[in-house]
Amino acid sequence: MAPHNDIVLFHYSFSPYAKRVIWYLALRGLEYAQCIQPLTLPREDINALGVKYRRIPILSIGRDVYCDTRLILQKLEEKFPSGAIGASDPEQKAVQKLLETWTIDGGIFSRAAQAIPPEMPLLNDPKWVKDREDYMGRSWAKEDIAKGRPEALAHLREAFELLESTLLADGREWILKTKQPTLADIEAIWPFHWLSTMEGALPPSLFGKDHFPNVYAWIDRFNTAVKVARSSAPKVTTLKGSEAIQHVTQAGLAEPDGEVDGQDPLGLKKGQDVESWPIDSGFNHRDRGQLVALTQQEVVLKTQAKIGHKDVHIHHPRTNFRIRAVSGGGESML
Repeated sequence: MAPHNDIVLFHYSFSPYAKRVIWYLALRGLEYAQCIQPLTLPREDINALGVKYRRIPILSIGRDVYCDTRLILQKLEEKFPSGAIGASDPEQKAVQKLLETWTIDGGIFSRAAQAIPPEMPLLNDPKWVKDREDYMGRSWAKEDIAKGRPEALAHLREAFELLESTLLADGREWILKTKQPTLADIEAIWPFHWLSTMEGALPPSLFGKDHFPNVYAWIDRFNTAVKVARSSAPKVTTLKGSEAIQHVTQAGLAEPDGEVDGQDPLGLKKGQDVESWPIDSGFNHRDRGQLVALTQQEVVLKTQAKIGHKDVHIHHPRTNFRIRAVSGGGESML
């Protein structure tokens, strides 16, 4: 049975991006259901909802489907404001946003992915390697991974040092000097946490706890905080694909139709047929539908589920997504 708040998270456990949302939901104590997805395409459950977006995770609330963890976390903050853990004052909001941009768009995660050890068992799976190449647009051959690792480790060493010698240097427990971890901690910690749990990713001679004691102590505190939060959070319900599809398609829409910004440089009109897709990764898969809303922060498309044929609203952020009219009109990289 799906939770009363209609949240369903589609993910797989290996995804570091999914961890961002899972940690957030645990720290908030929000009830949710999950639908576990395969590591590689095709993902028939998501496809059945009419969604072409290929990245994991996605999160549905009713028949609204939210893509990209930046937008997912923003929507959870907005829709469940009581007990929200995002920054509240302008200075802290700036720090939180800059950390999000640093880890996602500033090269930290891309370097973390390049630091995967060539010995990782998944690199022996041709299907997984091909899927990663479709996702990232670069070679995932073992020899190319090995060739790129030294440069990636050099960049990551600098990133570890930045945290060690600046934000964590004064002995604070959490990024914003709060009593408990906040969204700012999630925005900062996720690629470093992922690497620290991956055997062989970080050479001890360069990344040992003696080199970065503040960073590793922060990661340990975060693990403890999440474990404690989970102990009192509602139990996560796991849905089969058919159950998740049935729940989503039989639910109502979580948001009313929005407006299309008349001042947006694209000049798109409400109801116009458009397509939207990410341009940094997963760019070979485009969602298409009628334009429901367009703001500075998001684009919303109306499509139709393949099962049940109900309208589904797909939400993409504007950052690093391109929006294009299917026939005529402009396109955006905003």
